[in-house]
Amino acid sequence: MNKILPSRKFSRRDFLKIATGAAFMTAGASVIPQYLRRALLPEAVVEAQGAGPAPDLYYAGTDGWISLPGTPAIPPYHPDPLAPDPFTTYIFGFRNVTGMTLNQKNNQKNKAQHNAPIFWVDQFDPNNPRDFRMQLTNLGLALRPDLFDAHTIHWHGFRNVIPFFDGEPSTSVSVPTGRDFTYIYRPREEGTYMFHCHVEDVEHVHMGMTSLVFVRPLQNGQNIGGYTKFAYNDGDGSTGYDREFAMFLSEVWAEAHWDDAHIQLPDWTDYKADFALLNGRVYPDTLAPNGSVDPFNSVFDGSGDLIPVSGYEHLQYQPLSSLVTCMPGERVLLRFANLGFKESAMTLAGIPMRVVGRDATHMRGRDGTDTSYSTDTITIGAGESFDVIFEAPAFSGGSGSSGQGYDTYLLYNRAYTRSNNLASGGFGGQTTEVRVYPSGLAAQQFPNHWGM
Repeated sequence: MNKILPSRKFSRRDFLKIATGAAFMTAGASVIPQYLRRALLPEAVVEAQGAGPAPDLYYAGTDGWISLPGTPAIPPYHPDPLAPDPFTTYIFGFRNVTGMTLNQKNNQKNKAQHNAPIFWVDQFDPNNPRDFRMQLTNLGLALRPDLFDAHTIHWHGFRNVIPFFDGEPSTSVSVPTGRDFTYIYRPREEGTYMFHCHVEDVEHVHMGMTSLVFVRPLQNGQNIGGYTKFAYNDGDGSTGYDREFAMFLSEVWAEAHWDDAHIQLPDWTDYKADFALLNGRVYPDTLAPNGSVDPFNSVFDGSGDLIPVSGYEHLQYQPLSSLVTCMPGERVLLRFANLGFKESAMTLAGIPMRVVGRDATHMRGRDGTDTSYSTDTITIGAGESFDVIFEAPAFSGGSGSSGQGYDTYLLYNRAYTRSNNLASGGFGGQTTEVRVYPSGLAAQQFPNHWGM
């Protein structure tokens, strides 16, 4: 029988419940009584735990498998003998389940993506206020049902986040298996960020619950200096660009991934980056075509699974290409973010890059002084991001393999062990190409779109 609670004043016991309630909160539920939650918590918090506007994106946390080169072999850890063909390596990760039915969503358990799907949002406009909502569900781990870790989304570097939505589990909400939670963001600062799970953060970050997120500036859409797309609110078009490409750096320590698959406990003091990944792949797979990478127009089959590109079935859960395509004179924005544990030195051979932003901060002093700089190498530490722009050089006649009609420039990590993973033949690592075509590329539809 339902019982109607009479209205009453707050007691000391009620406030003690609120003070201790954070330790017992779960997504969509709390030890705080409903009448107190609505009275004392911010409107956005109440909305996130109950009915509210539909989320802009809906992600799921789970486990899965990806493919890394068979060489160098690292017995018994790599390739993992438990891996289903054509995969080699166990991961934790996220999947984009926006627009799926309940059955399709539940089918994505053990089908995590690496890196997690990137996403982007518009800077908050006080004249047209609209918050961004990201819903997270925890599907659990198919291979390790004994691990019932909660998951969160921590937007790394987000300014002035409401602690309730920060994703740091000791001071905010984490999402247990089988539950949902909606994060609400008001992104006031443009630039390139990253996000990751903050539960067991060393393990979950390394296992793959990571990716890149960026905020588009308010001046987008205006014609400033001949450009309508910008990295920052520069006022003069200096950060305008024609094409943009995400470059997300991560690493795989094969033993740790094997340990999680085989019910063992990694000793993180023994950490070794066996594979260095760029957008979740290693060279030459970094040059392979994109799968479904637009989070707002995701493509999936009838069961909700990612559709692999024909001939690249091993990259089904690594859909984001790192190949950069452009035409002479175009400005290209590269958004770098590093959630590996090692410092990297990314070099673009033969084309100068201008650093226009770092850690989601425009390279311009408070007095307007331009602090951007030109370089061929950026040194990027763990947890850092860089925004760099280069101008595509004139076409010189085609230097691509097999007589292809494009010029090729190498973008790679100068740190030797992360440019090729010490694999035979020099393959693997954080290496990709910039290809300059004489003409014929269509306008980009979304980041990393080739225009072909």
